[in-house]
Amino acid sequence: MDLRQRNNVTVMGNGTSTLVFSHGFGCNQAMWNALAPQFCERFRVVMYDLVGAGLSDLNAFDKAKYSALDGYARDLNEIIDAFAVGPVILVSHSVSAMIAALADRQAPGRVAAHVMIGPSPRYIDADGYVGGFKLADIEDLLDTLDSNYLGWSSAMAPVIMGAPGQPALSETLTDSFCRTEPEIAKQFARVTFMSDNRQDVIGLATPVLILQSSDDLIAPVAVGEYLHRVLPNSTYCLVDNVGHCPHMSAPQACAAAMQTFLAPFAHAG
Repeated sequence: MDLRQRNNVTVMGNGTSTLVFSHGFGCNQAMWNALAPQFCERFRVVMYDLVGAGLSDLNAFDKAKYSALDGYARDLNEIIDAFAVGPVILVSHSVSAMIAALADRQAPGRVAAHVMIGPSPRYIDADGYVGGFKLADIEDLLDTLDSNYLGWSSAMAPVIMGAPGQPALSETLTDSFCRTEPEIAKQFARVTFMSDNRQDVIGLATPVLILQSSDDLIAPVAVGEYLHRVLPNSTYCLVDNVGHCPHMSAPQACAAAMQTFLAPFAHAG
């Protein structure tokens, strides 16, 4: 299968290292439009849509393959092999941060660094772990999504985005949610919110920049602090932002932190 078509791959920029941008649930690669172009002068930039999202090939969606995040991680490694040059840095939002960690585990040494934006290895609270949600909360969320996906999307997207004072961003996210094929979105939501990837991140030695919003309903500060503790080579940056999408609502703060973290890899081609 043609990977460029399957994942609607976009390649731009000029550099000897590659940034691969991977979006979160209900989103698509357009969510990177305020951030990714800032790196094109010094990096090769690869953006793509997860299968089932954006302008990806919906015929490529395999319910069994994508019943766990591992299937998306295999796709990511295929994209890296086909389109990346030099050291590879994965820039991932939300659930894609765990997809990136799994891809790293699948191909040790291939990924040079991670930038994880609003990551969470587990959304549900557990003994000694704060994920931000009770199991009943997630079950209610998934039940609502199953029964009325478009209504759920219209109600939840503005809450997830946050960004008071930037209503256009909520509209952008709502439109992206509502354009996602509902049956695929329902499965991906269940895979995302019921996942537990703590063992996949604990001890991961690859350098990681954690970009955490100061007020995030989906990935509260306690989650970012947990990841900083268990990722031995992590850098933690708290971004002054309300909402789960600081790459959209606070792109300059994200870019500044990324420029510092990525300086060792930045070389124009």
